[in-house]
Amino acid sequence: MTNRSKFDEATYMKRVFPRSWPPLAGVLAATVGLTSGELVASLFNAAGPVVVVGDGVVDRVPPGMKRWAISTFGTNDKIALIAGVVAITLVYAAFVGRATARRFVNGVVGVVAFAGVGVAAALSGRAPSAKDALGVTAAFAATLAGLWVLIGRIQKVGEPTELTPEGDDREDTPGAAVRRPSAPTVVGRRQFLVMGGGATAAAAASFGVSRVLQEDVVAATAKPIPESVRRLPMQKLATENGIANMPPFFSPNDNFYRIDTALVVPRVDASTWSLKVVGKVDRELTISYDDLRTGKLGPLIEHDCTLMCVSNEVGGDLVGNARWTGVRLRDILNKAGVQEGATQVFSTSVDGFTAGFPTEVALDGREAMVAIGMNGQPLPARHGFPARLVVPGIYGYVSAVKWISNIKLTTFEEDAGYWIPRGWSAIAPVKTSSRIDVVGSNGRIARSLTAGPVPIGGVAWAQHVGITKVEVQIDEGPWKVAKLANDGGIDTWRQWSLVWDATSGRHRIRVRATDATGFTQTEERVDVAPNGAEGWHTVEVTVSDV
Repeated sequence: MTNRSKFDEATYMKRVFPRSWPPLAGVLAATVGLTSGELVASLFNAAGPVVVVGDGVVDRVPPGMKRWAISTFGTNDKIALIAGVVAITLVYAAFVGRATARRFVNGVVGVVAFAGVGVAAALSGRAPSAKDALGVTAAFAATLAGLWVLIGRIQKVGEPTELTPEGDDREDTPGAAVRRPSAPTVVGRRQFLVMGGGATAAAAASFGVSRVLQEDVVAATAKPIPESVRRLPMQKLATENGIANMPPFFSPNDNFYRIDTALVVPRVDASTWSLKVVGKVDRELTISYDDLRTGKLGPLIEHDCTLMCVSNEVGGDLVGNARWTGVRLRDILNKAGVQEGATQVFSTSVDGFTAGFPTEVALDGREAMVAIGMNGQPLPARHGFPARLVVPGIYGYVSAVKWISNIKLTTFEEDAGYWIPRGWSAIAPVKTSSRIDVVGSNGRIARSLTAGPVPIGGVAWAQHVGITKVEVQIDEGPWKVAKLANDGGIDTWRQWSLVWDATSGRHRIRVRATDATGFTQTEERVDVAPNGAEGWHTVEVTVSDV
């Protein structure tokens, strides 16, 4: 009796495909799909499939996991998440490729299921967009096409017409239906490599074109800062006591920290962008990029301001100082006419991020602004082009909305910013802080030093209050007053320095700052959640006689 149900399908697959080919074909097809989706998304200025899925992950993971990601990866947290999404997608694609080699319909089901996740994320995110679903749909179609070319078409070439039932390959077996493989049954390596190479080239071309399209949007619409801006004198850099490698007073744009919820920097066309002011106002406003540049809503001003992330650990580097150019927020709100009862300025980004702070902060005289420039240049895309909010004295998660598209005058009861339901404080004044940046003369904290004079330096900040004193302690010795650099204003950090006569041995160095209210930092460590870290920054060094 012939047992046809035991026909070894794996044997057939092995004849047609080496074991590694179907998973590799699945990975190549998915790569073509993802890059094609990026290209289509770029054509419509929408989010690509990886970003759509990644944003869904960002919005749904617990706050503690986000804090872990920032503390672990710092400003590379987005790269890590994107890499994770891509890796998971490609691993899934490898399994889909394997299943597709058995039956093509398996590949269709696998791709449709994954595409469904992407479309759902696009239509249910913080900024639901049918345009974002276009990239996911294009990725779905391109992936299926890739699977057909790399697996479905190959199956046609190698499909058997005759196969002998398992256990009996003799032609003279009584009653046996003899079915032998047709020739050729094995796909050539060259054929697969040619098709795989074509898929790789198509993926690379799609990705390259999408990047160019996205870059051109910003490059073509950014305009120089007008000469009419009310400019400030440049601050002298602190080089006192021979500490020439201190962090500069102004953080370069390229090195300025970036923490936000956008996985990929939004590329906004300034020629079509607008900022709306709505809510509890007498007159709703629609503001263009040129309205801000030409002073239609108020004069362009410069203001030096230090920004810091609430997730910055004690001694962390998620802080930077820049010269911002923009229009005072109070000038814009005065033109709109703030109504009684509007207790919150609630802002929204083009990618759906939201943040809010007390209305009185915008109107109390501080230089809160809608900024269009950074360190004398148009805002870089990664820092909010074409416009963003800069609000001295409060943490960025409640104020510093990049790629801003909407300002709503409302109340805290009616609207809550992105981070507030996730456990962070609604009211978030910046805490007085200090940091050690240099121990030695090489621009970093040298863990091994030679006895003798050793320069120590760093920065301290007390936003919208100002720093009046910085002290340094070696081991359990007395606190020594450091020398303060030029005062850049109450909204900027202040550089400090001190020369230590180091002796051999293991030493602990600590720093604390006192602000203009008389408050001095305390030693007690406080976690970043829910409203900023506290404590003395401490480093340990070893000093030798030679």
